[in-house]
Amino acid sequence: MEMKIALVPGDGIGPDIVREAVRVLDRVASVYGHSISYRTIDAGGVSIDKYGIPLTDDALESAKEADAVLLGAVGGPKWDSCPGNKRPERALLGLRSGLGLFCNFRPAAIYPELSDASPLKKEIISDGVDLLVVRELTGGIYFGEKGRNDDGTEAFDMMRYSKQEIERISRKAFESARKRRGHVTLVDKANVLETSRLWRETVSALAAKEYSDVELDFMYVDNASMQLVRNPRAFDVILTENMFGDILSDEASMITGSIGMLASASLREDRFGMYEPIHGSAPDIAGQNIANPIATILSAGMMLRYSFSLDKEADAIDSAVRSFLSDGYRTKDIASGGEWVGTDEAGKIIEGRIS
Repeated sequence: MEMKIALVPGDGIGPDIVREAVRVLDRVASVYGHSISYRTIDAGGVSIDKYGIPLTDDALESAKEADAVLLGAVGGPKWDSCPGNKRPERALLGLRSGLGLFCNFRPAAIYPELSDASPLKKEIISDGVDLLVVRELTGGIYFGEKGRNDDGTEAFDMMRYSKQEIERISRKAFESARKRRGHVTLVDKANVLETSRLWRETVSALAAKEYSDVELDFMYVDNASMQLVRNPRAFDVILTENMFGDILSDEASMITGSIGMLASASLREDRFGMYEPIHGSAPDIAGQNIANPIATILSAGMMLRYSFSLDKEADAIDSAVRSFLSDGYRTKDIASGGEWVGTDEAGKIIEGRIS
């Protein structure tokens, strides 16, 4: 198979971790007889420095011409003084909306070898944790009308959703649940928000009509945030809107012990997707051979699975990461004060276990 991948290294440790993911992808291509071509795109702070804006039209067009996008991280304190519409993070919103990426998958699972790194008590995670947050990406308060009054003393942000937007993300959640344990929890704030009441009505009707084989329940977002640390095993697939998903997916990630281990996929209705680790740009450790590349490597595995239907190759990446961990290798963030390997050595070891 020939694959055209757009690389968006971004800022901070982004170039460090994307480099190691490419190393692993190249090994997969060699072992399984594929061909990969790469095009590097500037976005985020690096684009601001070069062009004055976080995402240029040319960069977006280059991303559209690829089969999939692999992103490192954007942002950093260097650009904190930029106005809101020119902050590095606007590149992410621009890519998501410009590429039509309305669905975000964030799996959160605890590797047995890293259970001691979880902040939760052992009795809570003893039977393992394996959940998937399905977050709507292109609607809600982040993309709604916003502004201030004339003297700047009041501000507003509008949350808006349509039935069509809710139905298309809900189908992604239900289809995922069918491949997992058959349970979807809709997280909302229907006791307060009208948008949440529309979510409940729409998801309930869709479940009854098309997904009666999937168990559906509901939970207010405040209770869900508590249950994630009290009893995370109760969740299989969490379905939620943009802002709630942003918050809950980060909370779920910390259950696993390190955000350096968690991948994500942003998808549209066809097979195109953008894949990225969930952690930030960590500019304080950029270029120091310290960053954990595993989340980016796992994101590359998700890319092979979802955008190219290469399940065997994706499984090979997952197995190589598990082998890395089971043999006692650790990066600094998961070493618990013990011995650790650097970014490049971690990538080389995982690359060597692709078979």
